[in-house]
Amino acid sequence: MYMAEFKLRFGDMKWYVRRIVEASSLEEAEEIAERYARAMNRGEVKWELSYVIESGRPLLVGKEELEKLGA
Repeated sequence: MYMAEFKLRFGDMKWYVRRIVEASSLEEAEEIAERYARAMNRGEVKWELSYVIESGRPLLVGKEELEKLGA
């Protein structure tokens, strides 16, 4: 499982979103994420791929993550 982070721009505003990418390799995940960004660029909001990483527990905050942070 992989996670892609995208930078979104609308006028002077900028924000980031993350999406889970199902792929068998990092290269395939990057290709899928690039295609996704191009497909999403049909409106006024511009999508740019920031990065793709392998992630076993993407976007999950649980006991394990809190323990790693010492919280």
